Amino acid sequence: MIQFQNIPGATPLDPNEIEGLTPSDISTQQQLNQAEQQNIIRGEVWAFERNHKDILSEVFLKRLHVKMFGDVWRWAGKFRKTNKNIGVDWHQLPTELRKLFDDSKFWIENETYEWLELGARFHHRLVSIHPFPNGNGRLSRMMTDLVLHQHKQNRFTWGNRPDSGKIDSVGPLRERYITALREADQRKFKALMTFVVS
Repeated sequence: MIQFQNIPGATPLDPNEIEGLTPSDISTQQQLNQAEQQNIIRGEVWAFERNHKDILSEVFLKRLHVKMFGDVWRWAGKFRKTNKNIGVDWHQLPTELRKLFDDSKFWIENETYEWLELGARFHHRLVSIHPFPNGNGRLSRMMTDLVLHQHKQNRFTWGNRPDSGKIDSVGPLRERYITALREADQRKFKALMTFVVS
């Protein structure tokens, strides 16, 4: 049994979800992180090297999650069936995602926000909905970048500099990210807008 490392803002997996681990040779958190990262890289190639239709949809979101995590978790691409420490009630997932996608299409078509604010708002909403058992932050960042990319906008940097650390590891970068998301929970997006391009 892997001893999972709980990092700030991460969603703990329940025992049933942990049983969904597919590689039999993973026994440490480091091996799991490495397997997930390799899978995510393959998912990123799939996402950005194709011209996808209607990415703002439940169908695409599930496909992307499978591409990012399907080599590691059997439940990849399947909505969570329990409530977590973050996210809407699991029964409300399809409804809340439909609202987000409809709102986002409206924002884009009507130029409601500049792209920086639109991306920050989209990312925050998707993280807040938290559709899957795990991987929601990584999925939400890739989805945000994909929306920007499809509209000829630059992808966000997510604080990624040589001296900044990693957003998915314990440290100052993740602390800034979680703090910015919590401020966005209060409808204050300035810190998140600064973070995503820093």
